[in-house]
Amino acid sequence: MNVYDFDKTIYDGDSTADFYLFSLKRHKKILFLIPSLAVAFTKYYLFKKGTKTEFKEKMYRFLKYCDIEKDVLDFWDKNESKIKDFYFVIQKEDDVIISASPEFLLKKICNRINIRYLIASKVDSRSGIYDGINCHGEEKVKRFRQVFKNEPIDNFYSDSFSDTPLALIAKKAYIVNKNSIDDWIFKKQK
Repeated sequence: MNVYDFDKTIYDGDSTADFYLFSLKRHKKILFLIPSLAVAFTKYYLFKKGTKTEFKEKMYRFLKYCDIEKDVLDFWDKNESKIKDFYFVIQKEDDVIISASPEFLLKKICNRINIRYLIASKVDSRSGIYDGINCHGEEKVKRFRQVFKNEPIDNFYSDSFSDTPLALIAKKAYIVNKNSIDDWIFKKQK
């Protein structure tokens, strides 16, 4: 079984940020939320107050202005080409995508490109409220184990060392930087 992070790993960019900008162009009312998003960004990223889940729930308030079914479909019509070519070369039937991006956003593209297993953040597509916490770091391992128990991960691919917990349980791990795929280098514990 091969496991992949999604954003900046098999997708060239950040799908959530891309969907936000796509939605902003389509639904101008989202502009009214920018001041509160700036405050939430400053609070979380600059002053380290609150959780990533709390910050993202504030960001996802833009969803109330969207026609989710249509917007997600149109978004992937425009952005499906951003799935990196290397993925299609090594794709297998039992691949797993595990991502912090919202499940409602990734489900459609996974169906389109024949990925059966998706583990992602559970976010209400209308309110932006999480069911649980952001699927990031150690949480990815917990979610993987809930679904696949102790099944081994043959190969793990990610663009971020924040995914080291998943890399540690894989037989082989790779770091992806744009179109370059290199062996994961684990930092020695002090």
